[in-house]
Amino acid sequence: MSVTPPNQKRRGRGFEPAAGLLKDRIRSVGESRGFAVSRLLTHWAEVVGEEIAAIALPVKVGYGREGLGATLTLLTTGASAPLLQMQLPKIRDKVNACYGYNAISRVVITQTAPTGFAEGQVAFTPKPKPAPEPPDPAVQATARTLSGEIGDQTLRAALEALGEKVLSRPRNRKG
Repeated sequence: MSVTPPNQKRRGRGFEPAAGLLKDRIRSVGESRGFAVSRLLTHWAEVVGEEIAAIALPVKVGYGREGLGATLTLLTTGASAPLLQMQLPKIRDKVNACYGYNAISRVVITQTAPTGFAEGQVAFTPKPKPAPEPPDPAVQATARTLSGEIGDQTLRAALEALGEKVLSRPRNRKG
């Protein structure tokens, strides 16, 4: 009978993906070289500024064969690519300032995702929703009278709010 050492995880049955076997080792080597990619992804707007973060997202950090610096790939839309191209030295300097040394030697722009068109689209901030209009006092009064017989205050307030929404919606539906 063999006993598994306490610091070693027991492997399951069948084949195990190579990525799962090497994941911890690759992460430790990458972190020892200063490439905390998750930090760059999670704090992207703080690293490069809100203006650049609104038009570009980091896709990957690739390591060259020589190991003399990495290549940062940014995803952007076609219209924003020339604006981003002019700011590449500034972006590289800001990212390297985040790492503390010249970790990134090149910055490359791509206008599509490396895996396809649907997966890697730049996330733009949506247009802010307009503030809701104040409710009509006549609608509020009607909703209040319809829910007036309810004894529970919380239930009455909820029914009043529901009544206001139902009574104030547009009537241009075809029946």
